[in-house]
Amino acid sequence: MMRVSRKQVEENKKTILEAAGQLFRERGFESVTVTDVMKAAGLTHGGFYGYFKSKEDLIAQTIAGLQGATEPLSVDLASIAERYLSPEHRDNYGHGCPLAALASDVSRQPGAARSEMTEVLKRQFTRFGKIAPGPNEDEKRRAAIGSSAAMIGALILARMTDDPDLSTEILDETRVWLSDRDHGKLRSQGPSDGKSDAGS
Repeated sequence: MMRVSRKQVEENKKTILEAAGQLFRERGFESVTVTDVMKAAGLTHGGFYGYFKSKEDLIAQTIAGLQGATEPLSVDLASIAERYLSPEHRDNYGHGCPLAALASDVSRQPGAARSEMTEVLKRQFTRFGKIAPGPNEDEKRRAAIGSSAAMIGALILARMTDDPDLSTEILDETRVWLSDRDHGKLRSQGPSDGKSDAGS
């Protein structure tokens, strides 16, 4: 009976974090209440403090949970940008990139939330660095950080404008710019570098 109860607690907490992750990305931290999250999770408001110390604790744990998704390393940055800088991703706030959706909100949060988002950033830079073009680790990391900043910034700007044509242009032009840079640099390295990179 104890194991069943503990398992249910874990499942409930997972459900709360999933609901919070979607709501926060859609509406931001300030516009979402604890009651909103618990209602979306199908649980009562009174049970919230059995899972979290505060809303700030919920925010930090939600961000930590959003770190889990990873990009496969069998693709290049241009291929990732193709999916990331798409109208579908732009319009999907609730299940889209937490970095783009929550960047401005996190900058105003206490230390725990910022620390968790810092870890998200570090993980992304490390992950992208493994597939970024460049003849050495410094160049790869530079490409990883620059590409991340371009993609996240473009998505934020595309969502910000009320001009649909401009929004699409921001996505398209950033995607093409990243593709040209990525593939152009790979070509400039020559076939021997390309083989070495693929095998690492």
